Amino acid sequence: MLTRILGLATALPTTTVAQSDAVEMAIPFTCSTPEEERTLRVLYRRSGVKRRASVLLEADGSPPRFFPPPTSPGDRGPATSSRMARYEQEIGPLAVSAGRAALAAAGLPAQRIGQLVTVSCTGFVAPNFDVRLIKELGLPPDTGRTHVGFMGCQGALNGLRVADALARRHPHRAVLLVAAELCSLHYQYGFDPDQTVANALFADGAAAVVLGADADREGWHLHGSGAWLLPDCEDAMTWRIGDHGFTMTLAARVPELIAAHLRPAVEGWLGQHGLALGDIPTWAVHPGGPRILSATCEALGLPSEATAVSREILAQCGNMSSPTVLFILDRLHRDGAALPCVALAFGPGLSAEAALFG
Repeated sequence: MLTRILGLATALPTTTVAQSDAVEMAIPFTCSTPEEERTLRVLYRRSGVKRRASVLLEADGSPPRFFPPPTSPGDRGPATSSRMARYEQEIGPLAVSAGRAALAAAGLPAQRIGQLVTVSCTGFVAPNFDVRLIKELGLPPDTGRTHVGFMGCQGALNGLRVADALARRHPHRAVLLVAAELCSLHYQYGFDPDQTVANALFADGAAAVVLGADADREGWHLHGSGAWLLPDCEDAMTWRIGDHGFTMTLAARVPELIAAHLRPAVEGWLGQHGLALGDIPTWAVHPGGPRILSATCEALGLPSEATAVSREILAQCGNMSSPTVLFILDRLHRDGAALPCVALAFGPGLSAEAALFG
């Protein structure tokens, strides 16, 4: 029995900022020397991002009041508790917007949902937005809830694996998956190489998928999932809770590690499904940054055009962490992209997750 995508949808905050304006906002929080300012401008310009959304942006385009100007060189901004309070306030409406749109795209009433899978790595609160989804979307009160947390940018693919298993276990009711992230809450003060890269890339967004056990109709069916820990690189990408938000480590060697280790893992996995790399016409690669996309193409021998939609989503929305790969799948799905399609994302570990649609 195979599960099929019944509906896909995305949601963004209403306030956005151009990358050229974002770097101007960042300079007072980040730079203490002209050299640092020049470096920051280059970094933002090369990020591949042109515009991104945040729940923290003011409607008039001014810098977020949530982040007060630093009062000393050691000022690191709002405490994590304040950032989590804002997460609790903002995450629900964004998640509900994506979930409602996915149900509409599927043409299903809320009562057809039997399982709910939520994904997020940018906040912790209980009850979380899964409860709000059940109440505001009108899902049945006996809907099963599963949360996939703190898995980073690959989290939606972890969630898809869970949703797929639940859909096959409960074939008479559909599964709703909602991935929602508020990455902008974790903006970091000061000039730290890892944090300035994260500041330049990350944004807010949500996406949702409705899955059902339906192998008899045409469409995008989920044929399998893959997962790999790349060797000897646990410290290359990390995501930790600090006193002033969550902090990321993103080693410069991450693209090299992907280029060196990804191909044999993906080839072996595709081989289990009777496929080779050349049999895959469509790729949905999470755009962790331009170099991540280039390294993936290098590792798998793909032309740069294979990640064109990934680059478009990065440019238009930034890196929204877990929902981003669903934004790419949504675009490909709506455009009628050729199947089979492989979705691929990377996360702390350094790890990789994949999903095969056909």
